[in-house]
Amino acid sequence: MRIETERLIITDFTLDMVEAVHLNSLDEDNRRFVPDEVFETMEEARETVEFLMGRYGSEEGPFVHPVLLKTGENIGYVQLVNIGEGWELGYHIAKAYTGRDYATEAARAFLPVMAKKYGLDCIYGICLADNLASARVMEKCGFVNLYKGIGPYQGDQRPIVKNIWKA
Repeated sequence: MRIETERLIITDFTLDMVEAVHLNSLDEDNRRFVPDEVFETMEEARETVEFLMGRYGSEEGPFVHPVLLKTGENIGYVQLVNIGEGWELGYHIAKAYTGRDYATEAARAFLPVMAKKYGLDCIYGICLADNLASARVMEKCGFVNLYKGIGPYQGDQRPIVKNIWKA
């Protein structure tokens, strides 16, 4: 896969991205909002990248794609994950690159491509209620709120916001 925007490239993982995946995963926002996506060691990051590379040919996903600056620097990822009731958008931009609308730019480009590729008419967006930056990304991408309250999030019942994007 290769999607280009004005400032970004969304592509497939390669093994030379392992160190960036490891380092990008260690910031405090990742630890707070998606702790299952923190890779404390290079080996954990390598195993994850290898697994994700193996998912590209599947139908069940997850489909996780690195987000690169046009200069080639890996700044995060955007993903589509099957949550049983449908598919969910996910994203993370490393702390050093937040506040520049990279997540919004990546998600806006990624959503229609993935919806078309997998024949989806809608995609969910779920985040913790206190993750205001993520909620704002979804709002800017055209998601509509379905629910705000206590709901399942990474195996626990937590305050969440659940949104939907329609193709």
